[in-house]
Amino acid sequence: MENQYCRVGSTTPITQSSDAISFLEYQYAVFMEKALQIKNSDAKLGEFFEGKASKIKKMLEGLL
Repeated sequence: MENQYCRVGSTTPITQSSDAISFLEYQYAVFMEKALQIKNSDAKLGEFFEGKASKIKKMLEGLL
C-alpha cells in the first residue's frame, strides 16, 4: 500500500489566485463599510475593521 497524504487544513495563498485583485478589492470595501457603520457604537471594533482593511490594502498595493 502506498502512502497517502491528506490535504485537510492546507491553504493556498490568495495571491496565487487568478481573481486575487478583484477579491481583495471586494474584501477591502466590505471591511471599510463595516468600520464606518460600527465606529459610532463601538470604536474598538471599528478600529479592528480598519486594521483589516489596511492590511488588505497593503496586499493590493503589492500586487499592483
